[in-house]
Amino acid sequence: MNFRAHIYVEGLVQGVCFRAYVRSSAIHEGVAGWVKNLYDGRVEAVLEGEEKAVKRAIDQCRIGPPSAVVNHVEIHWEEYTGEFSGFGIRY
Repeated sequence: MNFRAHIYVEGLVQGVCFRAYVRSSAIHEGVAGWVKNLYDGRVEAVLEGEEKAVKRAIDQCRIGPPSAVVNHVEIHWEEYTGEFSGFGIRY
């Protein structure tokens, strides 16, 4: 079964290669979607794929790259759309 998670990551998550880390983790898990920085300092991402793969990608967002400090991950479960063919960084 496929799932879609729309997440917001708070903490020291900009300027620490967080988006590249999320993209790499998502691709490794076979998850599609996107990630981007927000003006308020958070990172936003949409992750779509098999349930276990999406949950593993979210777990990686809770960790982040070595120089990141993740304080909170807000998750909104949404209806799966299948609209993505890969995973990208948005600007």
